[in-house]
Amino acid sequence: MKRGIFLLILATLLWSGNYIAGRVLAPAMPAFFLNGVRWVISAIILWAILRAKGKTIPLKQQWKGLLSLGIVGMFIFSTLTYLGLKSIPAAQAGMISGMIPVVILLLSVLMLRERPPLIAWLGIILSVVGVVILFGAGNGSTFTLSLGDLELMIAAVAWGLYTVIGKKLSHQIDPLTMTAGAAIYGAIPSAIAGALSYSPHTVHMSVVAWISLLYVSTAASVLAYFVWTSGVHVVGASRSAPFMNLLPIWTVILGVTLLQERLSTSEMIGGAVILIGAFIANQRSRGKPELAMSDREVKVKEL
Repeated sequence: MKRGIFLLILATLLWSGNYIAGRVLAPAMPAFFLNGVRWVISAIILWAILRAKGKTIPLKQQWKGLLSLGIVGMFIFSTLTYLGLKSIPAAQAGMISGMIPVVILLLSVLMLRERPPLIAWLGIILSVVGVVILFGAGNGSTFTLSLGDLELMIAAVAWGLYTVIGKKLSHQIDPLTMTAGAAIYGAIPSAIAGALSYSPHTVHMSVVAWISLLYVSTAASVLAYFVWTSGVHVVGASRSAPFMNLLPIWTVILGVTLLQERLSTSEMIGGAVILIGAFIANQRSRGKPELAMSDREVKVKEL
């Protein structure tokens, strides 16, 4: 059990590193180019892993679902995340990512007709309050929303769509195959957009930048998935879901320690309220212990 818990914590730590690496790479290359390089490399690695396991990817049979996942998750979510990280600190981006569980819950109600308990709605309201506090910080009582904030919020919605679509598709394809197929389809528009945005004058790579690029293409996109699924196998699905709430916490810690970012008291309070609200919103009735995990099982790439 202790080994499983360690693996779950490590997986969230690896995923949070994507925000740090994305912030480091922000001045090194265009966001579209970064995302294209990242998913081309990740798709090749995932394809190779499946081939080694003797599995095939149903790119033709399940093309609609895999294409939707690739566009929403790998292309839109990741690109918007990297665009947002060009203008806002990684720590703040991590706190905004705390909204993702709430978005997933709302989309599950709208698209999957799920009926969350009353306490979940309380968590949603609490998260909204946290958003108001977070974006009102620094300007007194004035609510301010920068372009970077908006990009990260839309990215949260995109990941919510990815999760809900993936939940539907998970009944037909195993998580690894689904991730590989989505990565392949997602790499196509990502590569095209990256090629169109590329210019020799916009790419300024350093040693740290190369390491960060390698990280987002491997550790945050492939390794974290294997670590997470190994932890779930040991701990169990329903007990693993709450560990995803560590993602914004790790991101804030890494942003402050590695990038020397600073957060105001109001920003920290707002992020904490969002996180508490997200945790409450994802509490399920005892009669459906696996429902929350089904949302999490498709979170197989870095944020």
